[in-house]
Amino acid sequence: MMLLALKLILAHFIGDFVLQPAHWVEDKLAKKGRSKYLYFHIGVHLLALLIILQFEYILPIAVIVVTHFLIDLGKLSLSNSKNYRWLFVGDQVLHLLVLGGVLYWIQPFPLDFGALSTTKTLLLITFLIFVTYVSGIVMRMLLAPYIDEVAKDDASSEGGSLKNAGTYIGMLERLFVFGFILMQQWAAIGLLIAAKSVFRFGDLNKGKNRKLTEYVLIGTLLSFGLAILSGMCYLYLAEQV
Repeated sequence: MMLLALKLILAHFIGDFVLQPAHWVEDKLAKKGRSKYLYFHIGVHLLALLIILQFEYILPIAVIVVTHFLIDLGKLSLSNSKNYRWLFVGDQVLHLLVLGGVLYWIQPFPLDFGALSTTKTLLLITFLIFVTYVSGIVMRMLLAPYIDEVAKDDASSEGGSLKNAGTYIGMLERLFVFGFILMQQWAAIGLLIAAKSVFRFGDLNKGKNRKLTEYVLIGTLLSFGLAILSGMCYLYLAEQV
């Protein structure tokens, strides 16, 4: 089953990413179903599947190709500048679900949804939500007394910040720290702290804003501290399950 799954995913990656030039995508977005590149794209998918699967499973291949065309056509018909990213994610999820359905059709495998409700799984999900979303809100509450003051002093600095960039950076760094602790890679946490310090040094040094430096340092220590504490608590509780 694993070999067939890898073949299906490989064919999808080749057809959807490797062998789809940027100008094909642009033409499809502009002309929708009238774009010749939509049909070229489907032809590439068909050829990739036939070669990788060595001309076996012809009917499942036909199902994959037809559904791929319909999903892509639906995405192109609904896409605009505001929802294109979300439609791309939905498009890929639907394609992978089709591949999973075809895989189950060819080589049935057990579906154990009960594993999703085990204590260990729910514990992991709970800590992941805490590390990403809950910790961010906790940090905002703790740093609230300083936010206005730092923003006022930093208002005259050059350049700007990407929308929600700080939120996403915090989520990612806490996820990395949490993952490193689960893998017992404490040295990697030190490397991550060093890397962040290097990236922030230029901005803080250039701005010569002591308040901003202190604010960033407090936020960084809080973020890493919450992630480390979460990782250690998870490991302890997981051992009790």
